[in-house]
Amino acid sequence: MKNANYLQTDHKVNIFNKDGVEILESKSAWEKYKWCRKYFSKKPKEGYFIWVKKQVDSPMLTCVSLFSKGVKQKMRNLVIIEKNLKIKMQGTCSSAKGNLCGGHHAQGKLILKENASLEYNHTHAWGQKDVVDTDYEYVLEKNSKLNYVYKAFSTPKSMKLNTKIICHENSTANIKIIVNCENSKTEINDEIFLKGKKSSGVVKQRLVGGKNSEIHSHSKIFADAEGKGHLDCQGLPVDKSSKMYL
Repeated sequence: MKNANYLQTDHKVNIFNKDGVEILESKSAWEKYKWCRKYFSKKPKEGYFIWVKKQVDSPMLTCVSLFSKGVKQKMRNLVIIEKNLKIKMQGTCSSAKGNLCGGHHAQGKLILKENASLEYNHTHAWGQKDVVDTDYEYVLEKNSKLNYVYKAFSTPKSMKLNTKIICHENSTANIKIIVNCENSKTEINDEIFLKGKKSSGVVKQRLVGGKNSEIHSHSKIFADAEGKGHLDCQGLPVDKSSKMYL
């Protein structure tokens, strides 16, 4: 991705900071800020730390790619958006070639402080022999708002997508997942927890099952307080060999 703020190819990292934002490798953030350790189960080996402290006008850009054969990435990511900020992010995760037999495992936390807003567009494009496993948690503090769009244009041999969203008082989460699955087994799990009064969460899924594809999708919304939740899942098998479990 051109002009990426965080660029990782295999295990090599380049960082381009901008005013009002601090970007580090996760292992460096672990050493520099003791307070951020509560967000990691142990010291990370790789991944990014993005701390947005002031308003920025242009989107934050991250790009993580597999370029060499057999590389296994183990990302541990943390993004923190401070109070009252309205931020846009764009992220891509991809494989440069179709036969790398690579692995991409990513765990991440994104924290939206009170009255913060995040518009996040995330795109995946993998080779047919890759294995991908992602596990992300979003924490929305009071009056914060998340708009998250995930798109997978080409799926790997195996892919698991886990998304957990915790909504506090009067916060809003809008999630859209778009997956075009072919020659792949894909498992999608998303959960929204409405923890605070007047919080709301919407999940929309648009899933296409192509040749030799198998899709398992599970969506849940839990409410501990008065709030609003909505699930909208649509799947379209376009080949007789496709299997979908929604």
